[in-house]
Amino acid sequence: MELNREQREAVEYLNGSLLVIAGAGSGKTRTIVAKIEHLIRKGYDPKRILAITFTNKAAKELKERIRQSLGVNLPWVGTFHSVANRILRWAGKHIGINPDFVILDREDSRRVLKEILKNFDTELDATLYEEAISKYKEGGKYISTDGGFISVDSLDHFWEIFESYQKRLKELNALDFSDLLYFTVKLLRENPTVREKLRNHFQYILVDEYQDTNNIQYNIVKALSDNHRNLCVVGDDDQSIYGFRGSDVRHILNFSRD
Repeated sequence: MELNREQREAVEYLNGSLLVIAGAGSGKTRTIVAKIEHLIRKGYDPKRILAITFTNKAAKELKERIRQSLGVNLPWVGTFHSVANRILRWAGKHIGINPDFVILDREDSRRVLKEILKNFDTELDATLYEEAISKYKEGGKYISTDGGFISVDSLDHFWEIFESYQKRLKELNALDFSDLLYFTVKLLRENPTVREKLRNHFQYILVDEYQDTNNIQYNIVKALSDNHRNLCVVGDDDQSIYGFRGSDVRHILNFSRD
């Protein structure tokens, strides 16, 4: 694979954490693919390489490129949510999650929430509570409204509604999309045995579009890489596009300090 000097430097560096700043069209995907190929050629087990992307399309492309070039499969390549889903099905039982849980899409979770809201005296729309619950689960404290930003817990009966909603999901043996990240962090924080098993399993971790990580995604990466620091993150501090989802560009700006 043809690489320029900077790309080759990023590919061949394996001594601890690495931040790659790369703008649009600069060959980020090519560099990530080449780095994974380099890791495998250096003896890293493909089953123990974790690569996190922000879209299923990007994950599929990454897997396919490695399969075509080296003929190996990468089972731990996916989005934050798909990786969290796999972790919870393996070890979620330690925090009371049934491994055969179903994942509710937005329409289903909103339907559950609307049923919950019938029991509370509020005129606020279900979509506002939906956003607030999701924001809280993913480490945020504020949501955007027509009147500006407000604290999630300033909504009418927020905590009672949140608890009722979570109780109903438990009864349905269901998780919503944000629960995947929320409970993965809970699992990693509360169960040192599981945390150490995962840390020891992953020999190397790569994260694409790192500037778009929110607080809970950052905490997952930190928990999984905190011992060996074999972590490569790639991003562009000028290209953060998920601020409305709670992404925090400070994660990439503070990477060297962290």
